[in-house]
Amino acid sequence: MQATTSIHTDLFFVGGGHTHAIVLRKIGMNGLPAGVRLTLITNLVDTPYSGMLPCHISGLYDFDQSHIDLRPLTRFANCRLIMDEVVDIDVNQQLIHCHHHPPMRYDALSIDIGSTPGTVSVPGAKEYAIPAKPVPNLLRAWHHYLEGLDQAQSATIGIVGGGVGGVELALNMQVRLQQVVGEAANIHVFHRGARLATGRNRTTQRQLAKIFRDRNIHTHLSESVCALEPATAGAVQVHCESGLKVSCDRVFWVTSASAAPWLARTGLSTDKDGFILVQDTLQTLSHSNIFAVGDVATMANHRRPKAGVFAVRQGPPLYNNLQRYFSGKSLKPFKPQRQFLNIIDLGMGGAIASRGRWSAESIWFRRWKHQIDGKFMALFDQFPPMVSGSKMTPESATMTLHCAGCGSKVSSSVLSRALNRARAEFPEMEHWSNPVKVGLDAPDDAAVVAMPADKLAVQTVDQFRAIVDDPYTFAQICVNHCLSDLFAMGATPQTVLALATLPYGTDTLQTETLYQLMAGTYQALAPAQTWLVGGHTTEGPELSLGFACNGWVAADQILTKQNLRPGLGLILTKPLGTGVLFAADMQRAAKGRWIEAAVATMVQSNQMAATCFQKHGVVACTDVTGFGLLGHLHEMLRPEVAIDLNLDALPVLPGAHTCFEAGYLSSLQKRNQQIEQHLHNPHPHHSNYPLLFDPQTSGGLVAAIPQNRVNDCLSALKTQGYSHSRHIGNVVPAVEGQAPFTIRG
Repeated sequence: MQATTSIHTDLFFVGGGHTHAIVLRKIGMNGLPAGVRLTLITNLVDTPYSGMLPCHISGLYDFDQSHIDLRPLTRFANCRLIMDEVVDIDVNQQLIHCHHHPPMRYDALSIDIGSTPGTVSVPGAKEYAIPAKPVPNLLRAWHHYLEGLDQAQSATIGIVGGGVGGVELALNMQVRLQQVVGEAANIHVFHRGARLATGRNRTTQRQLAKIFRDRNIHTHLSESVCALEPATAGAVQVHCESGLKVSCDRVFWVTSASAAPWLARTGLSTDKDGFILVQDTLQTLSHSNIFAVGDVATMANHRRPKAGVFAVRQGPPLYNNLQRYFSGKSLKPFKPQRQFLNIIDLGMGGAIASRGRWSAESIWFRRWKHQIDGKFMALFDQFPPMVSGSKMTPESATMTLHCAGCGSKVSSSVLSRALNRARAEFPEMEHWSNPVKVGLDAPDDAAVVAMPADKLAVQTVDQFRAIVDDPYTFAQICVNHCLSDLFAMGATPQTVLALATLPYGTDTLQTETLYQLMAGTYQALAPAQTWLVGGHTTEGPELSLGFACNGWVAADQILTKQNLRPGLGLILTKPLGTGVLFAADMQRAAKGRWIEAAVATMVQSNQMAATCFQKHGVVACTDVTGFGLLGHLHEMLRPEVAIDLNLDALPVLPGAHTCFEAGYLSSLQKRNQQIEQHLHNPHPHHSNYPLLFDPQTSGGLVAAIPQNRVNDCLSALKTQGYSHSRHIGNVVPAVEGQAPFTIRG
């Protein structure tokens, strides 16, 4: 028997806005009632902090200073992170629909997705304007524009919308442009209102009007933009109803935002503008198990402007009400303040602070704002140190005893429901060539598979615990990792058996987890038309998955590791660094964008790379996994050959060098380094040197092909999506008395 807490409730956070960030930190500090599993779904692993965004545009703050990294935050909160964009919510079936995942079932839900760009009906705006949201698109366009100004003598931009957002954008863009082109930076602001900063007090509006005049920002008030048209040399001409025409290099659209269109079809209570209506408890008016906060929500009893200050203030009451909701207690109302402090950054040392009718300008207000913003961002950068074990709470004091052995098997109802749902997502399987005689269609004690008479069987097995929180993505990583052994042998995969361990929980939650696993499995098996024919499932404290893989190969097409000969070039198809990145991730020290870049390579199959190698005369091949690049290359050596390896040529995942420099290492790194005794002329101080021993999960293939075909092979690989492929070294004759690896760099 093993004592542990079973999961019985799924709470999903949709969107990584400011409110959810605060709630996740509070959960990490103080927890929720035992048995609640947390999941955050977001399409942005780096959430821009609105308070610091203008100063990021001006260059005062860098990217990391102005963005909340949700990856370490979710790990701190013990919350699963799923990278995707929600496109619909079925409130009747309690299902979340995303772009790239199968539907996910929830018990309770909180929505914090902010607002989206307002529907632009102005002709040409969609084609030639840059919307202020989504923010990542704005920043990409802004930085791309700056990069193109290196040799420019002047710069002219237009900003449509003179609200607070447009004002701050204009002031801070001017600062940055003047750093590049000096006084030849021209800013035009088009605003249909009679005053800038609509909604602010008259004193603030007068102060801003004077600042715009003093800084020579061209303000076009009471002007309605009616069209955008392309002009010469890539410029855009802005047309106003008054007849005014202004030619700009870029036009930024900062008018009022709107609610995500898909919310209208969910059945959730919404206001006339499509934003979700919520009670004082932050629950939606229509569904008590769904909460909404931030700009996406409108409080039915307290109408307030869409401002970041309210999103921040909603964090503590949302956390407290989630605590009470899952404890069966009555929820408490939240009443936002009527007046709030607003600080407008002027981009040049000062800021305007206002509250109600009061307003003033001072350099001290900017310093004050810097302290406020810095203190807020420190909440998501400075977590308490990790300790072994977990905090015991009154709710978790009573635990369930779970059996081991065959008593730990997952129930048959969980298996059948999950598999049926997953297979329904892939009707194309009916058209595959099917070697399976007895399999999941009619489950038996074992699978029976027909074997071609002229082929040899190739078999391999691997299993590991979840490296990412998302079971759908984890399954794809695991499938690709396991199938790579077959591809490296020149084999064609035919069938797999799954070995899965599901976290303790109710049948409903285990069904959902297994469904996500199997959907990801089928997704990864589909390109190779490989059949899942059975497997074994059990319960345990954490999620793990593995596969026994079976394939066929002709006797004269087997690729073994022992065929190396001088004159061959070595090609590596994927970048290195997954070991150190996930070692750092376990300590909440890896940035989310680094992990997402690593995941993008890990879900990529090696199948097309193997086919490409075969077309270019591959002689020997292996996949790079737990023993690291050098360990797997060492397995390929024979007494008469050596390898000349170029450290500078190694492809590297973003963040890997930083993690090594900070002292993070995979638990296998030192064991893998025992091979150093076989190195001639090592370069231990080279930044890529530790990557030689870094264990990889779902790593790339290393193939030996004739040197005269290397360039053509690399071009073909990159055409097929293996953009990181590199020629990393050559096979050379062994030198008597010299170590077999010569390291250059």
